[in-house]
Formats: sequence, C-alpha cells, structure tokens
Amino acid sequence: MTRIIGGTAGGRRLEVPSGRETRPTSDRVREAIFSVLESRDVLDGVAVLDAYAGSGALGLEAASRGAASVVCVESHRPTARLIERNAKSLGLPVDVVAATVADFAGRETRRFGLILADPPYPMTEPVLAADLASLAGVAEPGALLVVERSSRSPEPTWPAGVEVEVGRRYGETTVWLAWAAYVNEVLG
Repeated sequence: MTRIIGGTAGGRRLEVPSGRETRPTSDRVREAIFSVLESRDVLDGVAVLDAYAGSGALGLEAASRGAASVVCVESHRPTARLIERNAKSLGLPVDVVAATVADFAGRETRRFGLILADPPYPMTEPVLAADLASLAGVAEPGALLVVERSSRSPEPTWPAGVEVEVGRRYGETTVWLAWAAYVNEVLG
C-alpha cells in the first residue's frame, strides 16, 4: 500500500500502477526525503517538478506538504492518467504532463525550485546524465535536485553548475541531493 505520509492529505492511499513498469518510492524513503526537505524549509511555497513520476507519490506528497505548484512528468500515458486520478481524489492541484523528461524540459518555460527525479532503475547512466542536463535547464538558481537510484548504481553524472551535497543510502535505494548553484548561468 502506498499512501501520502504528511500534510493535508496525510494517511490517504494512492492508486499505483500494476505490473513492473513503476517502482513507487517506499514510505520509508519518501519520509526521509521529505524530512530533509522540511528541515531545510525547502517545500513551503516552492515550484516542484516530479520527473519520472510513476504513481506520482513524490509530487503528490510535495503538494500535500505545502508546495506552491507541482508538475508530474510521466511518459507512460495510462500511468499519467492514474496520477491525475490520484490528484483529483486527494483534492491536490497537480499538473500532469505525459512526456519524456527530455521532451518536457526541452519545451518548458517554467522554472522549478525543487526537482525530484526517480528514474527507472534500469535506465542507463548516459541516458540519466543527458536527462539531468535537461532538468538542470528548468532549475531555478539555487534549486535542489533530489535523485533516487539503486544503491548498486554509481553516482549520477551531474551537469556543470550542479554541486553535489550528499548521497544517503536507504537499503536498496540511494538518494542524492545536489544544488543547482549557478546552473542557469552555465547553461544559459
């Protein structure tokens, strides 16, 4: 069972995709991520991008906990519709875009202060590196990037202008925190 952990929709259940297409972030890892975000006062009033949204659990959690706006990007159209249903049933204002991360970032004009990226674990490192470079292009200066990967995967290859703070391991998952310190000046 996947549920929203905190905020206005805390305790409410989420519908999750069936099959092996997605791997929702566990409650334990999600709670750890959001504890860090709240302790740093990153969430309140921030524009959030949930890349590779899957069930939308990360983006919906952010919306429940006070984000100003949330965009969930999911390339699998039926799963994108599932996120829309979850958002509607929870009463959370979340925009859902059915597109690849690269396509979304290539045409998006909005900028985000928090980018949550939970790519499929089988995604290759070169593809992830290219997507992270695309995501850096939609980051506000000073934005926080949170990247979730398998603990068996190497550290992601970060684009220029992104400063890695830490990688924290939670069993089979490692969560990387990085700051887009001056990325928009570098990528222009």
